[in-house]
Amino acid sequence: MNRVLKALVIEDDYSERSFIASVFRTEGWLVQESTSDAETFLLPSSSDWNLVICELSPHQNPALDFVQGVLKSSRITKVVWTTSHATALGALNAISSGAFEYLSKPLSLQDLQLLCSRFQQRFNSSPNLVVNKPATHGEITQTLIGKSSSFLEIMKLVGRIAPTSLPVFLTGESGTGKEIVAANLHSRSSRHNGPFVALNCGALSTELIEAELFGHEKGSFTGADRQRPGLWDEADGGTIFLDEITETSLSFQVKLLRTIQRGEVRSVGSNKVRHLDVRVIAASNRDVEQEVADGRFRQDLFYRLNAVSIKLPPLRERREDIPLLIEAFQRRVVTETPFTLSPEVMEILLDYPWPGNVRELEHTVMRTAAMCDGIVLPQDLPERIRNHRMSTIEPIHNGTLHEDLPQLSSLANIEADYIKRLLTHTNWNQQAAARILNVDRKTLARKIKRHDITRAPSNSYSPQKRKAA
Repeated sequence: MNRVLKALVIEDDYSERSFIASVFRTEGWLVQESTSDAETFLLPSSSDWNLVICELSPHQNPALDFVQGVLKSSRITKVVWTTSHATALGALNAISSGAFEYLSKPLSLQDLQLLCSRFQQRFNSSPNLVVNKPATHGEITQTLIGKSSSFLEIMKLVGRIAPTSLPVFLTGESGTGKEIVAANLHSRSSRHNGPFVALNCGALSTELIEAELFGHEKGSFTGADRQRPGLWDEADGGTIFLDEITETSLSFQVKLLRTIQRGEVRSVGSNKVRHLDVRVIAASNRDVEQEVADGRFRQDLFYRLNAVSIKLPPLRERREDIPLLIEAFQRRVVTETPFTLSPEVMEILLDYPWPGNVRELEHTVMRTAAMCDGIVLPQDLPERIRNHRMSTIEPIHNGTLHEDLPQLSSLANIEADYIKRLLTHTNWNQQAAARILNVDRKTLARKIKRHDITRAPSNSYSPQKRKAA
């Protein structure tokens, strides 16, 4: 017979709190409701709630202190954090710290019913599994940025498997952040005090990769003038990240499989075996199952590495994260003067497919920061990005506009409108505006006179048509 579960709902919004409580009661739970202010402290701290649902506020409040106290004193309570500002890093931090779930508000009926079902199934099958574990975060030097729903779900998975020592196989296109995910898996595990060692398998020849990874004895091959331990020794007690693992040879894959299965390492040219404790995270930008089917990657090694599989989405499938990433990259750029992106540039960046993914976006922001003069304009972008935007515009044939195209402005009107907005941006500093346009001040003065541009007292300016010569 299933035990009746108890939930505590801490939420300031009355309608939201009542909605959550009613769904849980309908599912057969005993529910207590509270706000996040001081009245939370009046709740009996000895109550054995199975689930506490609490809003995760950016500002510390009594509810957060109360929930943390309940988690420390109770061995059967789990917490569900809800937030109106969900982020990938927030999801990763919450789940890896032991939260049962991290949900973005407003919550739907399906969200809550699924939450009830998941918790009941887990509790009824093994109540002892519902135990709180303290966060074991090491130093995190690289963060994951995003708020798209698909990326949040991936970060929850990363948070759940981080505390384990299971092998993880990361897949995804180049530049999607596989090494950053691997580093975060390590930093949130019990191994975070140990080393994190990364090796790009595709950068080494077949002859060198075994010696680099497992070490070699003096004289074992030409140029081996001394004994040298391998990266596997360096990663003992920590994590090793094998990037582009599918680029290795089949003969090396046999040796790697034996090392992972038995935890044994034998240096090149040696008969002695060393036992090392290393967690393995592998990655590839290829379709690994297809590589297995084509005989280029061993099936048994794939199964050994693929205890948990995570596929990182390309940037074009989470475009809503692009502005957040740009903002983060802008903060990393050190320039003499701050720079901003014009609306036209942001539109172009949102439309571009980003075959190089996050890495390409980062490099683009760095480049434009060096090229621009305070504001990034379309001409500051790499040519391939500008050309893609032009190629997506339907060409005009036979000198006539397609019926469904809007009426286009003349080149003179476009130039006048742009100069006016640029002057507004520079507070009518003509020297600064001329520098951005890459023309001398006299040329800019002639253009201002030609288009009859005046400094209007309001933003209601509409450029006048070019006067007839």
